[in-house]
Formats: sequence, structure tokens, C-alpha cells
Amino acid sequence: MGLTSRHASRFTPVDFFADDTGVVARVQALLEDLEPDRAQMLEALHRIQHDLGYVPKEAIPFLASKFKTTPAMVYGVLTFYSEIRTEPPPRVEVQWCSGPACLLKGSRNIRLALEAELGCGMNESTADGALGLRLVQCDGTCHLAPLVRVGGRYIGPLTVAGAIELARRLKREARGG
Repeated sequence: MGLTSRHASRFTPVDFFADDTGVVARVQALLEDLEPDRAQMLEALHRIQHDLGYVPKEAIPFLASKFKTTPAMVYGVLTFYSEIRTEPPPRVEVQWCSGPACLLKGSRNIRLALEAELGCGMNESTADGALGLRLVQCDGTCHLAPLVRVGGRYIGPLTVAGAIELARRLKREARGG
């Protein structure tokens, strides 16, 4: 018995079905010019997220068909990349840095305070979709550690008290007060 470099898969791509929400038609239009090559799947996911704000699960069968793969493979790619969403984003998102400098300076306690005050866990949104908390990787702004980003604005160095104050202010603003 020798090893072979050929993979004898019995895989057959699935056909997608049209949905009644219009999501698949919109996705289809966004990806019309892409070749059915798996190398372009990441480009497709970025296009969809840029246009819709996330990659809806209804698009998975279409993507599998377009790129001649299985829905499980598409889902694997979707969930591998932390910057790609499968749910609509909240109206306001607090991005918590998980980088080493932030962690060394106490950001875990800031995370716990934000989760408690906002009323949602990491990578979740509040039930009304107004606020969300998302884990992000270090982007080199370590001089502000520990920090969070809100609306592209860096807030740091942040204390637990500051995180609680921030979360309460965001909740008030989300309620319109």
C-alpha cells in the first residue's frame, strides 16, 4: 500500500434554490463577474459583507454552487475568518482588543464589565440589535492599551470604571436619551 497524492472524493456540488427574501438574487448580482474558482471565495465573502454588512446564511447554498463545493466547506470558511459576520451587525459596536499589551494591562476585567453593562456576551448583540461587543485582534495601537474601538474611534487607556461609564453612555444613546 503506497500513499497517493490524488484525493478520490465522491463530492458532488449542490444546486442552490432561490429564496423569497431577495438575498440570493442580490448576492448573485454581486458575484456575477467572479469565476467559479474557490480561490475567489474570500473575495466573494468580502463583497457580500461590504454590501449587506454580513454574509447571510441564505447565501451559503448559492456560494457552494458558485464555487463548486459543499455548504459545509463554505460555512467552514465563513466561521474561520473572525472579521466575516453571519449575522447583521449591531447599530453600535464596541470592539474589544484581545492583543497582548491590552491583556497585560487588564483588559479581561474591562471585557467582563462591558459584557455585564451592555447585556451581551463577546461577539454578540443585545436583543434589540442596538449594541454589540466584538473581539478584535491587535492593530498596533498598544500605546493606548487597554483599549476599545467604537465607531472607528480608539478609547484608551481604559479603566474598568471608564468601561462601565462608556457602556452606560452607549446604552443611553441607543435608547435615544
